[in-house]
Amino acid sequence: MSAQILDGNAIAATIRAEVAEEVRRMGAQHGFRPGLAAVLVGNDAASEIYVRNKVRACEDVGLYSEKITPPESSTTAEVLQLIQDLNARDNIDGILVQLPLPKQVDSQAVLLAVNPQKDVDGLHPANVGLLQTRRPSLVPCTPAGVMEILRRSDVRLRRQHAVVVGRSDLVGKPAAMMLVNADATVTMCHRYTENLAHYTMQADVLVSAVGIAGLITAQMVKPGATVIDVGTTKLTTREEFDRFFAGDEKRERAFQKNGSVLVGDCDPRVAEVAGKWTPVPGGVGPLTIAMLLSNTVKAAKMRRGIEL
Repeated sequence: MSAQILDGNAIAATIRAEVAEEVRRMGAQHGFRPGLAAVLVGNDAASEIYVRNKVRACEDVGLYSEKITPPESSTTAEVLQLIQDLNARDNIDGILVQLPLPKQVDSQAVLLAVNPQKDVDGLHPANVGLLQTRRPSLVPCTPAGVMEILRRSDVRLRRQHAVVVGRSDLVGKPAAMMLVNADATVTMCHRYTENLAHYTMQADVLVSAVGIAGLITAQMVKPGATVIDVGTTKLTTREEFDRFFAGDEKRERAFQKNGSVLVGDCDPRVAEVAGKWTPVPGGVGPLTIAMLLSNTVKAAKMRRGIEL
């Protein structure tokens, strides 16, 4: 029996519709629309695609958005001045600094310069502290999306054992904290955890965010568990493809057409054991931009003292 698929595309579409309605309501009741500034320094091709998608998503839900593109040669001081200018603008509620920055720019200094009230990535230490102490704050978009998938799929967390594999500041750590705040008992692991299966087998809810293809096998999952797969890896060789997708005609067609397919941290055979799971692609990924839009609206409300 295969696991129930948790459809990230459908959940993201619902959140986007809710954001669009909230933007319309804020315009009608308060006379403004929230604004997001996306800062893209240089010409990284992947970053350009990400930022373009984020700006387009803003347009789709009625948010004001700006893409600001300082040259590749920008210095730390120049980028910091830009951030300070955006901090001071009342029509900008959220500031997104697309990483990676050029090597001569101090990324940590730039991220710290963002006003925590406009930190829609939820990475400023002030927002990290607010999350830890269970105060209203802006939280990182991907783990926020994980929590929305769980909530909207009626996955019980209170008194459940959640295991998070991955300890990044962007996903693993905040996901663990959000699960603790939702009254789950949380174990945090990572790629160097000895006997990882010992911990994952105990998980009622398993979240993996490492970026190692097929790290979690079916034998490492508790039967009936909810599995949230955050990692993505591009497979480009026939050997890699056959390891995970031999006999999968749909994936085979995609591999032949594109020369690659995506796989998550979880071997696809995990679906034969889990009760619910998120596919890759189409699981957590679509939630990241949806939660960026939601965070921009949240930031606008918090800055202006509008009830959340």
